[in-house]
Amino acid sequence: MADYERNTIYGISKVLELADEVLTERAGLQRNRHSHHSVTYNGAEGIVALEAHRHGPFTTVTVRTNQLRTSKADMVVRHLLNQLPYQPGDPEREY
Repeated sequence: MADYERNTIYGISKVLELADEVLTERAGLQRNRHSHHSVTYNGAEGIVALEAHRHGPFTTVTVRTNQLRTSKADMVVRHLLNQLPYQPGDPEREY
């Protein structure tokens, strides 16, 4: 029920790796399906589907949840997207 989008300088594999760490540890979700460009997680907090596509120097990350924007899953998704550096030289963040 909520969609989010963010551009980042990270490559697709780095985005998917970070998503796996954050969504499994912070939201208690389990990876259900995955491909080279997408991954789906589910658990007691809901369902999160993430897609990442490279466009020139940036990767566009789109995340959809089946929860309200006030849910724990959505808060963790917003946290994840805030960890992605936008421009070269932006500091990496520790989640």
